[in-house]
Amino acid sequence: MRLQGEGTLLRIFIGESDRWHGKPLYQAIVEQLRAEGIAGATVVRGIEGYGARSHVHTARILRLSEDLPLVIEVVDTDANVRRVLPMLDEMIPDGMVTLERVDVIAYRAGSPPDG
Repeated sequence: MRLQGEGTLLRIFIGESDRWHGKPLYQAIVEQLRAEGIAGATVVRGIEGYGARSHVHTARILRLSEDLPLVIEVVDTDANVRRVLPMLDEMIPDGMVTLERVDVIAYRAGSPPDG
């Protein structure tokens, strides 16, 4: 797949303990995005955060949380991102989803290492 120029960044903010049909929600979302042919997705685990309910989730030792914030970032064409939004709306009962325009400078698979 070639992706260069204007694209759309989709960010999904959810909690680590969120589930979808018995599996972690972040895993289910990434699997669905891959099945839909989205260019790629990355899950980033936060060390601290809070959301709409203002409950702090933290990795600090004294207040260790098992529900750390997660962000799933996806970059693809605007059409592809918007195509999966209804699916995501169904999967994400609690969280936040944002969109931004981005300039994709490079999107390369690279070549396999020698050896």
